[in-house]
This record gives sequence, C-alpha cells and structure tokens, in this order.
Amino acid sequence: MPELPELEVVCEVLQRKVAGHSVRSVRVAPRGGPIVIRDLSHSGFAEGLVGRRLVGFSRRGKFIRFALEPDDLTLVVNPKLTGRFQLCGPRAKKAGPVHVTLELDTSDLELRYVDDKRMGQLYLTPDEHLIPTFDQMGPEATDIDLQGFQARLRTYRGEIKGILTRSAFVAGIGNAYADEILWQARLNPYRKRPALNEAEVERLYSAMKEVLSQATLKVREEMGEDIHRKPRDFFNVHMRGGQPCPRCGSTISSVTAHQKITNFCRTCQPGGLIKGMTSPRSGGG
Repeated sequence: MPELPELEVVCEVLQRKVAGHSVRSVRVAPRGGPIVIRDLSHSGFAEGLVGRRLVGFSRRGKFIRFALEPDDLTLVVNPKLTGRFQLCGPRAKKAGPVHVTLELDTSDLELRYVDDKRMGQLYLTPDEHLIPTFDQMGPEATDIDLQGFQARLRTYRGEIKGILTRSAFVAGIGNAYADEILWQARLNPYRKRPALNEAEVERLYSAMKEVLSQATLKVREEMGEDIHRKPRDFFNVHMRGGQPCPRCGSTISSVTAHQKITNFCRTCQPGGLIKGMTSPRSGGG
C-alpha cells in the first residue's frame, strides 16, 4: 500500500500541478465507483465537487486531504492497499481500473483514482471527524519526538512490527516500511515490546526517522510527477525474500501471516525461530 513517503510526494506533486484549478466535471465508473465513494455530505459526490476549486493538498497518516473552495466540504482519500492517483492528459493510457476521474478546468489535465481491488475510499465530507478511524490516528511518525515515542510505546505489549503498523501508535507506517525500519534498527519483527531495552527503543526511533526521511527523498527522485508509480527498488529487505541481505549476505526470510508478508534477516535481526516460518521467498506488500 502507499505509505508515508509515497503519499508525501504525491501531495507535493498535486500541490504544484493541481492547486488552483477547479473541477469542471466528475466521472464515476458504474461498477467500481459506488464501492469506493463515500458521500458523507449527502448532497451527491459529483454534484458536491463540480465547480469547486482545489486549493491545497496535505497528508494525515495514510490519508490525503483535498482542501476545497468553498471550504464547507473536504475530499479525503484513503487509498488503502491498492489505491493510486494518476495525473495525466485525457488521452493517456490508464494506469489501472479507473473509478473516479476529476476533469479540471484545463484541456490537458485530469486526475484519476485508480484501484485494482477497489479497496480504497474517497470521502466527501463536511467534517473529517466523520471518517472512520480518522480520529484514532496517533501523531505523525515524522513529527513525534523521542520522549513521546517512548511514552506511547510503553502502552503496548505486542510484537514490535505490529505496533509500528498501528496508526493509533504513530501514523503513516505500513507493512513495507515497518520491515525496512526494523532491518535498519537490527530488531526482529517478532520481538515483544517488553523485551526491548532502552537502547533498542532509541535505535528503533532513530531508524524510523532515518528510513522515512531517506525514503521520501528516494521516492521524490524516482517518482517524479508519475504519481501512479510506487518506486521501491531501493528497499533493503521488503520484497527481497530469498535474496542476500545487503548488510551481512545471509538469505532474507519471508513469513506470511494474515495475508501480509514480513521480510527480515535472521542474522542481522536475531530473535529465535518463529513457529510456522515459511521458507525464504520473495513477496510484496
């Protein structure tokens, strides 16, 4: 799924290319549109957007907010696992199944919402607090200080990867970047939080900041203005199952559970054998 680095860059591109334009028309695909659209305004999704000016774009966790003018409504998008945007000309090849298209007040630009599995949602709402889970997010992973991180972490007792990916703990981290952060911190993803000592928690915090910062730079460089892309060829372990660890050369392991794949190096990230561990193989998330 798109996570903090990708969504941060998407917002930057939209701010440069789309802010200031108005929505001329809205096309909703008959099959997928009604599944991904959530009209919390009860005034009609397309009707509520047409004629409005797109004045700004921002990220909150793994949501993207479209500031509109007039400002009585906001468009908030949660791409979830497979949602993406495509910013292109009207004749451009589709980057995937298009469910919603915003035609802008310029003949050479439109914004498409693409979602292979129709898992994401587009909320048109008078109040962000009406959006499910929106108020449950913790502070941004890029904003929290060490003391806040330590204090929030102490309230959890589960496996450290599961905690990192909980938006109630910190917002913006998903399956992929959790793997990268834990590899950078040399922590096994299945370590329980109470087993981490103070030095390991500080190492985890530093790794989180470094990985997200460096990834944002990489994504900005590799994505350019093709915001439908999800560049991740710079990853060290995620989607690298069966390949050599770039730090020690050991084979990167993959564990599949609950339809999610965890990749880590058992040499660099010691923690004991995991019951039900699969043989190393590549995978994504």
